Amino acid sequence: MMEVRGGLYHAQRAMRHMRRAAMQRGLVAILDIGTSKIACLILRFDGPDNFRGDGVGSMAGQSSFRVIGAATTRSRGVRFGEIDAMVETERAIRTAVQAAQKMAGVRVDHVIACLAGARPRSYGLAGHVELEEGEVREADIGRVLASCEVPDVGEGREVLHAQPVNFALDHRTGLNDPRGQMGNVLATDMHLLTVEETAVRNILHCIKRCDLELAGVASSAYVAGVSSLVEDEQELGAACIDLGGGSTGLSIFVKKHMIYADAVRMGGEHVTSDISMGLQVPMATAERIKTFYGGVVATGMDDREMIEIGGNTGDWEHDRRAVSRSELIGIMRPRVEEILEEVRARLDAAGFEHLPSQSIVLTGGGSQIPGLDGLASKILGQQVRLGRPLRVQGLPQAATGSAFASAVGLCLFAAHPQDEWWDFEIPVEGYSSRSLRRAVRWLKENW
Repeated sequence: MMEVRGGLYHAQRAMRHMRRAAMQRGLVAILDIGTSKIACLILRFDGPDNFRGDGVGSMAGQSSFRVIGAATTRSRGVRFGEIDAMVETERAIRTAVQAAQKMAGVRVDHVIACLAGARPRSYGLAGHVELEEGEVREADIGRVLASCEVPDVGEGREVLHAQPVNFALDHRTGLNDPRGQMGNVLATDMHLLTVEETAVRNILHCIKRCDLELAGVASSAYVAGVSSLVEDEQELGAACIDLGGGSTGLSIFVKKHMIYADAVRMGGEHVTSDISMGLQVPMATAERIKTFYGGVVATGMDDREMIEIGGNTGDWEHDRRAVSRSELIGIMRPRVEEILEEVRARLDAAGFEHLPSQSIVLTGGGSQIPGLDGLASKILGQQVRLGRPLRVQGLPQAATGSAFASAVGLCLFAAHPQDEWWDFEIPVEGYSSRSLRRAVRWLKENW
């Protein structure tokens, strides 16, 4: 069991070294592998100080970049945010990467990818060590992270993110970077996010088949939150709900750190599929109808607004059909409600109501359905707003919408790497003999 952890620890470390090398050369590609689209952005890092990996905290090692190439292609071979058909996904990734390289006029070797779905699970861990010299050194950070009791995460699961979210020195808690400070006992709280191993393996394998090197991998729910939540929300506590095509990711942030993540295996494509079945039209037609006429709140006007369905089956009666917009809303609303109810159950399970502020930000392509924010605040019972990703230099206008929250978040993740545990020299041998116990949720006690 622990050999897997050790192996993963070294694999993630190797990726981070690769990312550092790619950034020193000044070029890296960002790949958002989604169920409905695959987006590729190419980043150029400026100046001689391309990458400073020092520091602890959510914005450690900042570096400035701009987008010099961008392309998207319709996703193929991806279901529920996970790779389902390797050859088709490989072809789609190659298409997106080649188009972005052509626009940028450069060739890239290293990519940082994000994945949705993969059944994420969050754990809160805690650990503490006594300081030998009364001052917190780099090595002490490694020791305190290693002292965390790692839960038995189960067979076939991998740790995707492992981030210290809080340090405490004696009786002072809420420290971002305790290095250099004086004290006797150093304690930490850590957030561990695990995903299904096969999902990560498939992405690794697929990117290798595209003759590219994977220099980092992140959870879509996490990076969407990084790009869509404003600083106050990340500090005081907020949830980001990323409505994608095949799955809906949710992440909770507090004190600028992600402390919980989950995913619901439903998204915008399920709404499209309901329209396709309800109106008996092909998926492409259903998608067009949803995009142009969709909504979740019907008014009296919608009974009178007729939507030409169109078609070319050759059956004249069938192809000349029209439905009222309120009928369309009647098909869409139950599925959207189901997704939001499921999100609400996950937020309740995470203890979201214990946070000082409980704002919710909706993002992702599915968040563009008219009336969604109103319906979401009814079901989730909180302040809900629609989020757009932060402005990133050089990003084409077409890629600034909420559907690009994960891609933009991944750019920020590349430029401001979180201090994950593999950044510090962790004594792995001291880490394998730990008794494995399922960690308890620490949201209530600690926040």
